[in-house]
Amino acid sequence: MKILIGEDDMTSRLFMKKFLSAYGQCELAVDGLEVIEMAIKAIDSGEPFDLISLDIMMPKVDGIKALKMIREYEKKQHSKIIMTTAINDKKSVELSYEYGCDAYAWKPIDIKKYREIMKELNLI
Repeated sequence: MKILIGEDDMTSRLFMKKFLSAYGQCELAVDGLEVIEMAIKAIDSGEPFDLISLDIMMPKVDGIKALKMIREYEKKQHSKIIMTTAINDKKSVELSYEYGCDAYAWKPIDIKKYREIMKELNLI
């Protein structure tokens, strides 16, 4: 499985990489703009990411805008996108689903619950 982790916090980024590396090859992005660029490059190469773990609160471009831009760019095949956040904001959750996220995970990340989400999305 090809995985993109979009996370600006270094500790969270390394935690997610350690966890998700058991399921596939992980690439890391530190801001929303980098997530968009990496996702588009992967789509254009014919090898889109199977999973994008995307933090909402990111510099340059927030995760919700990055999600929207990725979904607008995708044609046939779309990556599974799990949004992550530490903020409890109903509007962010609603917007994420409106723009096409597949699931939502609250921080701190509960590995067992995240794994269950991955199973529900048929990633593992």
